[in-house]
Amino acid sequence: MKFNQNVGMVKMIRHTLAPSLVTLLALIGTCGATFAQTAQGVSCGNLANHYGPFDYRVDKDKLGIVEHAHFTPAVENLISGNTDSVGADINYTLHTFPNHHRALLSMAKLGEKQKTNQPKGANFTVECYFERAVRFQPSDTIARALYAQYLLKNGRKNESITQLDIANQYAKENPFSIFNIGLLYFEAGAFDKALTQAQRAQELGFPRTELIDMLKQANKWQDPPQK
Repeated sequence: MKFNQNVGMVKMIRHTLAPSLVTLLALIGTCGATFAQTAQGVSCGNLANHYGPFDYRVDKDKLGIVEHAHFTPAVENLISGNTDSVGADINYTLHTFPNHHRALLSMAKLGEKQKTNQPKGANFTVECYFERAVRFQPSDTIARALYAQYLLKNGRKNESITQLDIANQYAKENPFSIFNIGLLYFEAGAFDKALTQAQRAQELGFPRTELIDMLKQANKWQDPPQK
C-alpha cells in the first residue's frame, strides 16, 4: 500500500492538535434536512447555492476557479481578502465547497483571530460551517475530523467522541482515516478507542507510528491479541 499522498493531511491535522484539546460536538441535523441548527439554536442554512455546492474531494475541475478568486494564499493565511474581506472570501469558498478542508481550518482560525464565533464577512458561525460540511458529505472523514478538532478545542468532550464514532463508521478499512480518528480519540482521552484505532491501522499496514508512541508514553498501549 502507498500512503505518501496522505502524509500531508496527517501533518495538517497533527499540527493543529494540542494535548490540551478535549472536546467536540455531535452531528446535528440529518443529511436530508434543509436547515440544521447548532447546539446554540442558530440556523446553519440551506446548502443550495448559485454555484454548487460541490464536493471538495472529487469536484476538482470546479475548484480552481473558486480558489483563484476567493481562496488565494493571502486569504488562506488570513493576510488579506481578494474580492472582499478575508471572511467573505472564505465564506464564498465554503458556500461553493462546504467540505473544503483548508477553508474550514481558515474559518476556524479567523474566528480565533477575531475572537468571535462569527467572523466579519461570514454568513454563519464557525461551528455552522463544520455542521454544513458534514451535513453535505456525511462520509467525509477528514471534514469530520476537523469538526471534531474544533469541538475538542472548545471543551465539548462527549460530543467530540460521538462525532468521532460517526466518522469511524465511515472510515471502514481506510488506514489513513482510522489513524487520524485515533489521534483525536487520544486527545479526547478515549484511550481504549484510540488503542483500537492504532491496532487496526497497524494491522492494515499503515506506516506511521505516532499514535502507538503516544499510547506507549501514556502507558495505554497493548499489543494486539494473537490470531
